[in-house]
Amino acid sequence: MLAAYVARIDGPDPLGNLEVGQRPQPEPPPGWALLRVHAASLNHHDLFTLRGTSSQKVVPPQILGCDVAGTVAGYGPDRPEGAPPEGARVVAHSVIGCGSCATCTNSDPLFCRDMSMLSEGDLQGTLAEYVPVPAANLIPLPDAVDFIAAATLPTAYLTAYRMLFTRAALHPGDTVLVHGATGGVATATILLGRAGGVEVISTSRDEAKRAAALRLGARAALGTDRAASKQLAEMTGGRGVDAVIETVGEPTWEFSLRAVRIDGAVVVAGATAGPNPPAQLHRIFWRHTRILGSTMGTRAELEKLVGMVAAGTLSPLIGATFPLSRAAEAFAQLAAGERNGKLVVIPSA
Repeated sequence: MLAAYVARIDGPDPLGNLEVGQRPQPEPPPGWALLRVHAASLNHHDLFTLRGTSSQKVVPPQILGCDVAGTVAGYGPDRPEGAPPEGARVVAHSVIGCGSCATCTNSDPLFCRDMSMLSEGDLQGTLAEYVPVPAANLIPLPDAVDFIAAATLPTAYLTAYRMLFTRAALHPGDTVLVHGATGGVATATILLGRAGGVEVISTSRDEAKRAAALRLGARAALGTDRAASKQLAEMTGGRGVDAVIETVGEPTWEFSLRAVRIDGAVVVAGATAGPNPPAQLHRIFWRHTRILGSTMGTRAELEKLVGMVAAGTLSPLIGATFPLSRAAEAFAQLAAGERNGKLVVIPSA
């Protein structure tokens, strides 16, 4: 089968470690399904894997990708009762636990100490014609949700949903600041915030990206300098925002701490531009700031996202689609940040 995979871990350019070629078609183990991939979206997680950075050691050839929507092609032994029938349209929850600890046996692998995602360790990724997935991770897709939209949900949109509505516990009328304007999580934050009645303020150094954020529904789009921090304070009457969605790290950390109100939350789900900013502990304790970590989301939260798309309250932004044979072009655009919206690979295109 055709797949996009990490062929090597060397050289200064991670895109040079990518190859698109033939790999053996997998056989699903007991309790797992084999999906025929109809759409798989790219995430920065895939770029990290190409650099050799992951929760587990990256051993080439490692097939990339953690988001997938497709149809059930078959099952391995011990097919679970109630699993979707062959041919069913599904999206996969990509979080996979050890299967035996207390959190996993309670159907919530998100807090498993050995949690992995598709494309990590021994788990195959989704940028292929077929991918094995635990049957318990399959979520049926209503006919109203197409494969391309569904493939954008399991990482960026799920991460944003959990940060907004579970970790920060925002409600209609609340305000949130998100950095990055048109990145995957930032775009999802704007669209989900609008759908949930939350006012979103976005930041970017790029004027065109700020304009794009406004078109998506952001209340305002600011720069990232000290003047923008003062402008935000004026917009909120000196109170600050109820929460900050933080995925950038060092360049935006001070802005985040200045922006959030007393007893507000800074929710951290990444550090794409540096993981070790000055902590500014005096500001955190003096203002009762809550620093909340967040990673991915639960199966139940992903089901809610599917329901939002089916109901028409959420329309994921698609930047571009590519056939699997041109996955290298998609990765180049991801690395360059040239597109607004998710980049989706379609093996059958």
